[in-house]
Amino acid sequence: MTQATQNPVDIINARVPGYKDLQMLLVNQEGIIEEILPMGTVGMDRCVSLLDVAGDWISLGGVDLQINGALGLAFPELSAENAHLLRKISRFLWNVGVDGFLPTLVTTSVENIQRSLAIIAEVLPSQQAGAKILGVHLEGPFLNYQKRGAHPAEYLLPLTIDEVKRVLGNYAHVVKVITLAPELDFTGEVIPYLRSLGIIVSLGHSQATSAQGQRAFDEGATMVTHAFNAMPALHHREPGLLGAAITHPNVMCGFIADGEHVSPMMLQILLRASNYEKGLFLVSDALSPLGLPDGVYPWDSRQIEVKNGTARLADGTLSGTTLPLLVGVQNLVKWGICDVESAILLATNAPRKAIGLPGIAKNQPANLLRWHWDETKKELTWQRVLTAEMVKEAGGRRQEAGGKGQ
Repeated sequence: MTQATQNPVDIINARVPGYKDLQMLLVNQEGIIEEILPMGTVGMDRCVSLLDVAGDWISLGGVDLQINGALGLAFPELSAENAHLLRKISRFLWNVGVDGFLPTLVTTSVENIQRSLAIIAEVLPSQQAGAKILGVHLEGPFLNYQKRGAHPAEYLLPLTIDEVKRVLGNYAHVVKVITLAPELDFTGEVIPYLRSLGIIVSLGHSQATSAQGQRAFDEGATMVTHAFNAMPALHHREPGLLGAAITHPNVMCGFIADGEHVSPMMLQILLRASNYEKGLFLVSDALSPLGLPDGVYPWDSRQIEVKNGTARLADGTLSGTTLPLLVGVQNLVKWGICDVESAILLATNAPRKAIGLPGIAKNQPANLLRWHWDETKKELTWQRVLTAEMVKEAGGRRQEAGGKGQ
């Protein structure tokens, strides 16, 4: 290893998910993680700021691959008039520990989808401080009518290449993930076509058998949307889509850990069967009232009622949550079905892996969370401990002060 350069911040005595023993993180003047090394590898006699986290966990912020809106704005309802709210939502998500997210467009009209895609396409190149939009998750409209859940039936479309082209229009480059029901494609051509566009295919809102799921994975699908929800249950003679996904080495399943979408006991089964963060990642599936109090809110042409962070339609259909992503991490630990390290990885490294991004490692921006496990209270808490921007600003101030002193 080459001799470490002078860094403005060294974090010491840190537990880093995915690394053994206590680590030190060396952050350079550009706010980039320069090294993650076992304690004692580098001496402490350097002119740097030391942050001793005393055995707490250090991670990147969360990445939410399925979030339908926040602060009263549903992403399918984006327009020129409310587009400014995206910045406010990005700042809000940053404040609840999220570094990046995929605005999720649920089933609606093609006109609404393309209007939202056009606005996001305009925002993408000029994002400011806050959680970064990493692309769009298109959840529908190619879903199975029988498993549509809260998606409006009138906007569901047949799964053909022509219909896919009509929905994407000129905005295929904006779409990172698309959720579809693979059994609707009778040609076997749609998934390979989407992959040729660089779009990750996730299977969901589906009646697919295990054989149909396996065929879709062979065609290039690599994800499953909210495991257990809007798909057949696991059955000992027909494992279904979820069974095919769990046993496939290259497929990752998103799941919701609010205690309502899936019971903690079933989540424990899912976690063990999928080898935790190797096959799973947390999502919030949060709806537009995220960040707002419980109450009744508009949702497309209907209304949803939010109670204790769970949203339902008037007929009782479960439609989503209003809990931030990192609450899922805390729930998994609180329920005793996940250790702290795995729970953190499920919201930070695992979703990054699912869309081809690196987890915490050298050369990553040092946007870091500090997690503390209180053994007495049996409580996991977190705070933002460092940001790349904070380090760069501090470095700039030091340079300015040094220049004035010359």
